Amino acid sequence: MTDPLLALVDLPGVRAAADRARDALAEVHRHRANRRGWPTTAAEAAVRGARASAAIEGADISLPEDGRVVEPVLAGSLRVSNALDGDALPNTVRTWERAPLQTLARLHLLAATDIAAAEDLGRPRTDPGVGERLNLLGQVVVESTVPAPVIAAVVHGEILALRPFGTADGIVARAASRLVAVASGLDPHNLGVPEVAWMRRRDAYLAAADGFATGDPAAVGAWITLCCEGLEDGAREATSIADSAQ
Repeated sequence: MTDPLLALVDLPGVRAAADRARDALAEVHRHRANRRGWPTTAAEAAVRGARASAAIEGADISLPEDGRVVEPVLAGSLRVSNALDGDALPNTVRTWERAPLQTLARLHLLAATDIAAAEDLGRPRTDPGVGERLNLLGQVVVESTVPAPVIAAVVHGEILALRPFGTADGIVARAASRLVAVASGLDPHNLGVPEVAWMRRRDAYLAAADGFATGDPAAVGAWITLCCEGLEDGAREATSIADSAQ
């Protein structure tokens, strides 16, 4: 079956943006501090990413001095980041590669524990079309051969557009984008912090996500390009973390 994402690579600016994202992330993995010390820099990236992702949702992202985070969106985002960091990451990636929808359910449970009713945690909405689109998304994750930045952008945008769980979907979408980057080898140590770039351009990010949801080719291309720019900027954020770790 023809890869449904192939045509997206030829949209104006997409291939070049994907190449820049790939090159920037490859470069930060070669940073001296990341050759052996990447677990430390990855841990810092995870926290920064979690806070920025929560900020995009409008949460208060200040961290209490006693370490007890009670803001529900931030707490959920930090739980998700823990599943994508350290010893937990390899298992999360293995499950993602085999059963992406199962992983999305797990991410939602982590993200929405303090937000959604217990019976709704990890359970997609039953509205018409939700299940079918999720299944197609899972197939894309497993089978698509287009550049990883493009897959990451499509997964990210489709979850935002579909809002399959009805709560914490943005946190889940950005985490899924990270998983694509790690599993594909684009960002194998999860060093990038694209969420900071998207947070800083929050209005443009949300508008581009709305455009992606329309399916208009120009809007889809603009979304993919914005996501790739976030990955590229996230590599710069990762470089700043690595520089301070030396």
